Amino acid sequence: MESHEESLKAASVEVSRQFKSLIDADDIESIKQFQNLILGRLQDSNAVLSHFNDYSEQCYAAVSGEIAKNVRLVKSMKLDLDYIFQKLRNMKAKISATYPDAFSDDSVSTILDQRPDLEMPHQ
Repeated sequence: MESHEESLKAASVEVSRQFKSLIDADDIESIKQFQNLILGRLQDSNAVLSHFNDYSEQCYAAVSGEIAKNVRLVKSMKLDLDYIFQKLRNMKAKISATYPDAFSDDSVSTILDQRPDLEMPHQ
């Protein structure tokens, strides 16, 4: 049994020696140097990205209040304009009912309200 284990050990040592002879030590060292170079570059990139993320977070914190205020203003303006256009439509309907000849041209009615519907997604 022991001679079988010794022969396995000897065989594995010989296989290892053969594999070592296939690989050039200079190539291994060159690969290690490239790996270290790549590791350094990746660490530098991570540092730059981390700094950029911190800077972006600061910038967003600085402008987020202003953006929210402008969003509220635009929504308020949209509501005001919707109200104004609804009033104009109602006035036009009353005028059309009272004076049927006032808007006889169909092209005028299509021109009056050609606002794009901002609520609908564009295709």
